[in-house]
Amino acid sequence: MFTSERFQRITDYLKEHSRARIEELAQLLYVSPATIRRDLTEMQNLGLIQRTHGGAVYLETADEVSIYARIAKNAKDKEATVSLSLDKLPSFQSVFIDNSSTVLALAQRLDLSHKIVVTNGIEAAMSLAKKKDVTIYLLGGEILTNTNSTQGEATIEMLHKFHLDLMLCSCAAIKEDGSYEHSLSSSEVKRAAFRESQIHILLADVHKFEETGIYRSQELSDYDAIYTNAPDSVIGKWAHRPSNLFNH
Repeated sequence: MFTSERFQRITDYLKEHSRARIEELAQLLYVSPATIRRDLTEMQNLGLIQRTHGGAVYLETADEVSIYARIAKNAKDKEATVSLSLDKLPSFQSVFIDNSSTVLALAQRLDLSHKIVVTNGIEAAMSLAKKKDVTIYLLGGEILTNTNSTQGEATIEMLHKFHLDLMLCSCAAIKEDGSYEHSLSSSEVKRAAFRESQIHILLADVHKFEETGIYRSQELSDYDAIYTNAPDSVIGKWAHRPSNLFNH
């Protein structure tokens, strides 16, 4: 079992039981107590749980969820969404990508040679900078350590210096009237990126239709396309939207 899978299993167990001892987690995951101790220490450093004497308790986060937790969460559905998106993207020379784990997974699989990438995701900038012949602009602003991103007025001000071919983003939740975020600052950055981009594509796995969010970033009809692995039974209530809006 990969480390990210153990993190997800531990998180799910703590969500259900509120707390757990090291011994019961070791039995649950068929690993040694020493492995669980290392996992819990790392998960606490990432802001996912709170260590206690002999175990851990689930830590409720206020606004945003750690990028590392989001990478591990619903990984198979994100990968399915990414896979169906790969051959449907329009041609572009410049692109904004948000700090979402879904778009990061897509960008890692794209050929970005001789292209310009603008992002507020620190993890995305560091990962994509390893690619050959790609120009990366990491937007300045307030650094949010939990989400590994920059946000705020300085981020938006720097965004206004660009005019981009494509915007690739995800969201915290999808409702019938739009895409939503957990924080106002995240919503404002995405709205600014939307204004500075010509084509707008939303990636959302099936679980986004089950989540909740407070701050609406865009109406669904504002997007040029929405790529999702959600089945017809889930997106059926959006049947009145343009027929080419959802791609799955």
